Amino acid sequence: MFKKLLFLVGIIGVAAVVAKKVKASNDERALWHEATTSPDLR
Repeated sequence: MFKKLLFLVGIIGVAAVVAKKVKASNDERALWHEATTSPDLR
């Protein structure tokens, strides 16, 4: 039982780290997109 709980906590921890990295990557890409596109001057 303890091994299953530890395994589940490990999986949740890994998923949280991966989700954080994906969000940071998406935020970085959006920032670069905003910084490098020409402004809409209409």
